[in-house]
Amino acid sequence: MNHLTKLTVYEAHKMLMSREVTSLELTRAHLERIEEVEPKVCALITRTGELALKQAAEADRRIEKGEAGPLTGIPGIIKDVICTRGVPTTCGSRMLENFIPPYNAAVMEKLNSAGMVMLGKANMDEFAMGSSNENSAFFPTRNPWDLERVPGGSSGGSAASVAAREGMFSLGSDTGGSIRLPASFCNLVGLKPTYGRVSRYGLVAFASSLDQIGPFARNVTDAALVFSVIAGFDERDSTSVKAEVPDFTRSLNGDIRGMKIGVPAEYFVEGMQPGVKQAVEDSIKKLEDLGAVVDRNVSLPSTPYSLAVYYILAPSEASANLARYDGVKYGYSYTDSQNMWEVMEKTRQIGFGAEVKRRIMLGTYALSAGYYDAYYLKAQKVRTLICREFTQAFSKYDALVAPTSPGVAFKIGEKTEDPLQMYLTDVCTLPINIAGIPAISIPGGFSGGMPVGLQIMAKPFDEETLFRLAYAHEQVTGWHNKTAEISR
Repeated sequence: MNHLTKLTVYEAHKMLMSREVTSLELTRAHLERIEEVEPKVCALITRTGELALKQAAEADRRIEKGEAGPLTGIPGIIKDVICTRGVPTTCGSRMLENFIPPYNAAVMEKLNSAGMVMLGKANMDEFAMGSSNENSAFFPTRNPWDLERVPGGSSGGSAASVAAREGMFSLGSDTGGSIRLPASFCNLVGLKPTYGRVSRYGLVAFASSLDQIGPFARNVTDAALVFSVIAGFDERDSTSVKAEVPDFTRSLNGDIRGMKIGVPAEYFVEGMQPGVKQAVEDSIKKLEDLGAVVDRNVSLPSTPYSLAVYYILAPSEASANLARYDGVKYGYSYTDSQNMWEVMEKTRQIGFGAEVKRRIMLGTYALSAGYYDAYYLKAQKVRTLICREFTQAFSKYDALVAPTSPGVAFKIGEKTEDPLQMYLTDVCTLPINIAGIPAISIPGGFSGGMPVGLQIMAKPFDEETLFRLAYAHEQVTGWHNKTAEISR
């Protein structure tokens, strides 16, 4: 049955429709795969095998009745920051270790309606704060391509689970690169949608003006199939946008002749690994060979300030969002005191990890009366400049392309003692969240045997262009067909 875990979502859907395989068989194959590799990869916080088998049986009934869609009976994995009714949602934190949501997130409602099968909840950096998955309160996830390396973060468990063939697709969340970076490190397709394209209802908040949910998949077609299901307006999310949701698979025609592509110089940062730069340059040349018109003399001059802007805005929003964890409402509560202030202090002291505390302190400082104008207000002004530069660029180009990360996956423990070096890992992904535009990371080659990601950016609500370019690139390179062999 192990061969079933090598199928793509699209292939599995065709086999389900032709009755060559059942959802129960698919699900059991993936549960067996989880048993086999999970002790090495550590991608899941919670396994939901019993629930998965029930959902698979129901999916088979739907298929028999002719009521199936493209995700009916398809086994997937959900990042543990997305609320799942009756299933623990920990956010990778001791603070929510025993939290069981009484409701489903909007994306879970859509996936359940589509008939997907949930295999488990994926490990992550605590409250989505991190770039390596080492900030999980429970255990670090390992990269299936090299078990001594990180899978990227914060959605590292979601990425590693798909790369290790534990699930056929997964959902992650992206606040500053948390889908695209793990996709790059694990040789996957990872989409960060336009802000407002996917409902954030039921997504535990980190930075509300930056967070977005998106899919991981092993190829572009699968990513388009999943995204077509989860996208759409939701009145329960005040930032959700009423925009038409097309069938994104219609963009997958491989024809990109005449498309104008810009290559921003600022994304080729100092210190970028030579192998990464070469792989990205080769990928851009492939797009050019396919008929795209490439301009390598593009400048987005405010891009170098993105790191500073992000690490003022995101912690500021986090300090406000995480204030709700006070030991009273829900989550962990310190009970060995009758003093209200001590209960609140000890709850946060014990319940939050070091990185979460660091960001709360940064954000609280930036929002304080004496420093609000000097830091937070200035960061918002520079955010406006970054947005304007993207708008100007997309008036000339259909898309922009750049590296997803300046380097390949690094060794576990390599950057934990230097937060600044860890933050620099996201330098190529942060501007996209600041501007709210969509971007996708796709397999772009290898450097030293480790995957390299190519990042494609488009104007707001133009995910169709992302899929079109990504699919064309995928068809001529075949990098997505290379899979991780877990040997240790």
